[in-house]
Amino acid sequence: MTKGKLIIFSAPSGSGKSTIVNWLMQEHAELNLSFSISCTSRPPRGTEKDGVEYFFLTPEEFRKRIDNGEFVEYEEVYPNRFYGTLKAQIEKQLEAGQNVVLDVDVKGGINIKKQYGNQALSVFIQPPSVDELRKRLELRATDSSEAIRSRLAKAEYEMSFSSQFDVIVVNDDLDTAKMQALNILQQFILSPEP
Repeated sequence: MTKGKLIIFSAPSGSGKSTIVNWLMQEHAELNLSFSISCTSRPPRGTEKDGVEYFFLTPEEFRKRIDNGEFVEYEEVYPNRFYGTLKAQIEKQLEAGQNVVLDVDVKGGINIKKQYGNQALSVFIQPPSVDELRKRLELRATDSSEAIRSRLAKAEYEMSFSSQFDVIVVNDDLDTAKMQALNILQQFILSPEP
């Protein structure tokens, strides 16, 4: 069986990353894409099952695994509320021939790319401009004006790292951005190992 490949997606909030990634996964089964199952220290919600949506760990277990260097990336979002991706889980999915998709923050994306080199493709989804991003966030109507200001400041900061990604997809037209992402993934997945 051919080993799978690793695809990293990062973007500022409101760039359309989730829409593009979900479209690729739902509409393009030929790419054999699978999300990596992450770990969290929060309790399961609703019908979530361990090993399906997440691996649920206690904060103590999470810290122990951090200390053992088991994560390819992790973040403490709030005190004792961790999220992260285990190296062993990625390897298991790659060995099974899956093309593993990681949807991570910008710094996590850069760090994972450094660890995996040519085995990974890092894709940065970028809004056409900060002004356009402001319009999108205002149209969502889910955030206060203060939260929007905070998101825009974070987005500008994150966009300053875009050159550290293998490819940048500017999402000024969603259908065009979807097709561009599809073409990039097809080339990467179908290309022979470096």
